[in-house]
Amino acid sequence: MKFSDRLQKCRIIKKEENPVWTQEYIAKQIGVARTTYTAYERGTKIPPLDTVNKIADLFDVSTDYLLGRSDKINYNAGNSDFDSIKEVNNLMDKYGIEDAAFFDIDKWKSMGPEQIRELESYFQYLVQKSKELEDKGNK
Repeated sequence: MKFSDRLQKCRIIKKEENPVWTQEYIAKQIGVARTTYTAYERGTKIPPLDTVNKIADLFDVSTDYLLGRSDKINYNAGNSDFDSIKEVNNLMDKYGIEDAAFFDIDKWKSMGPEQIRELESYFQYLVQKSKELEDKGNK
């Protein structure tokens, strides 16, 4: 499977979980124009290595998977170095959640990679709903 096919597969999987994962959304997350990202998925343009790294981080896959060097899609599977607290903190930073006082840290420590991805989907939903309510209130 080519890079472009794997890239599109990753986006489709994410989009099935949460419809926010459009080409436009991904392009914004990795800092490129939507047309550039679309060219990556079509295979008409190859991203630079720093962008490949951003894409791998965003989709939570290895660069080896994206580049076709491995069929193992999730590099965290079985990874004993996984730090759930670090991942939760990253998500809080990413979504602008500033007050962590309501979190019970002991519960977060036992979370695995799949639970962290699910938490990210919840954060995305909350941020989206908050923006919708804010827009609705400004009308």
